Amino acid sequence: MTKIPTTQWATSMLLCLNLSLHVAMAHDWPGGGSTRFYDFKVQTLRVTKLCNTKEIVTINRMFPGPVIYAQEDDRIIVKVTNVTPYNATIHWHGVRQKLSCWFDGPSYITQCPIQAGQAFTYEFTLVKQKGTFFWHAHVSWLRATTHGAIVVYPKTGISYPFKQPYEEHIVILGEYWLRDVVQLERQVLASGGAAPPADAFTINGHPGPNYNCSRNDVYKIEVVPGKTYLLRLINAGLNMENFFAIAYHNLTVVEVDAEYTKSFTTDSVMLGPGQTMNVLVTADQPIGKYCMAMGPYMSAQNVSFQNISAIAYFQYLGAAPSCLSLPAKLPRFNDSLAVMTVMDGLRSLNPGDVPKEIDASLFVTVGLNINKCQSKTPVFVNPTISVLEAYYKKLVGHFTEDFPDSPLNFYDFVNGAPNNAPNNTQATNGTRTKVLEYGSRVQVIFQDTGTVTTENHPIHLHGYSFYVVGYGTGNFNPQTADFNLIDPPYMNTIGVPVGGWAAIRFVADNPGVWFMHCHLDIHQSWGLGAVFIVKNGKGEMETLPHPPADLPRC
Repeated sequence: MTKIPTTQWATSMLLCLNLSLHVAMAHDWPGGGSTRFYDFKVQTLRVTKLCNTKEIVTINRMFPGPVIYAQEDDRIIVKVTNVTPYNATIHWHGVRQKLSCWFDGPSYITQCPIQAGQAFTYEFTLVKQKGTFFWHAHVSWLRATTHGAIVVYPKTGISYPFKQPYEEHIVILGEYWLRDVVQLERQVLASGGAAPPADAFTINGHPGPNYNCSRNDVYKIEVVPGKTYLLRLINAGLNMENFFAIAYHNLTVVEVDAEYTKSFTTDSVMLGPGQTMNVLVTADQPIGKYCMAMGPYMSAQNVSFQNISAIAYFQYLGAAPSCLSLPAKLPRFNDSLAVMTVMDGLRSLNPGDVPKEIDASLFVTVGLNINKCQSKTPVFVNPTISVLEAYYKKLVGHFTEDFPDSPLNFYDFVNGAPNNAPNNTQATNGTRTKVLEYGSRVQVIFQDTGTVTTENHPIHLHGYSFYVVGYGTGNFNPQTADFNLIDPPYMNTIGVPVGGWAAIRFVADNPGVWFMHCHLDIHQSWGLGAVFIVKNGKGEMETLPHPPADLPRC
């Protein structure tokens, strides 16, 4: 077993993997669907919000960006042309990119950024996938305004496994900054400190009446009394996890991260950045105007955050335009019990093919580090070309294959970690990778640490969904951990509980280089990320194709 010093492990995660690639670009998937074409232009848009006018980076000058609509097994082709001065990429969040790793989108992991004036065409098939996904920029902090929904419907003739809603609505939760987010990231990294709070939360780009100059900058859904609505919730925010609730209305969860769940009802939900959730809401209250509210979940200690809620309206037809909106009750900003209560209710709709035996087991601590001031590199360091390209072309010196399976020493990660600011934890920088054999059954235990502070971390894995077989508070103990191997939720982004742990399992059956990182962008910028390299299997359907001809150059 590879060992590294404990101080390195009580840091951000580093992970990386290995792989080999050949094959033709197109695959004939069983029962393939239609091909859908989209043209994305990365463009700036001048907007006025919060008493301030500024330029933001968007797709097709839309904020949020255009919706991609498709059906299960459809092939998607998106030409992305960058007409801004910024580097750009697009990640198709939650799409498993079966044999299409080159089109996954994270900068310097699977591709170099699309430079100003350049274009790149993304091509992938939604193999056996349906539900709510989203796309977003995956370079710097451009995701703040460069994002949009992907709605994938079941095949023709197949209905939802729940009551057919009267209408469906996309509800994107976001954060808005008055400052240029690219410059903001540079300044935050140079300062060595935390990111400043967003100037506002937004619902579908609208802050709502709680903010300055925003009385009329409000998103609204008009509903018919007695009808049931499907809300496709997406958290596209940068650095905050968020609660969502509708005044006097229950939310029935039926899907999480584009996978059906057994339905359960709650009065509020929490989504970390990168998470999606479908909820049913029935307009069963007296005619009126009800607030849909988005507010902060902040589990870290001594961190400033935006505490003014974004408001949208769930407004009944027949309600007087001048009627007062009824306020929504959100959990307290640090109510981790409300978060765990929803997590407790998540179960896959049908029993899954959960790996019972494990071939590769990793124990990964997740948390912050303390480095000396003026440190120029984060823990996980992006190479100068993409990891995927370096691996495919066998270019040496861009990454190593020595990512460890566990820390050198185990201690009280939650309560015994160094958290005295002058204490340098001596985090090790590098681009280390973990290589997985094709078809290996993988288990990863994520353990939150108390270095600086414990905190809930939304960890996203590219290229895969995974079964969340267990989670809990405190330090992980294999003797007492309670695992669900029957119907655990199947997700692509898991909130590792504050001061706790989460266990995931998946089968490494998709060759490629796959990023795993915290979806709080400030944490990703600090180096809380990792890369798996999954080797090829046998034959064309287990082998990654060669790179596309228009792959961007660094």
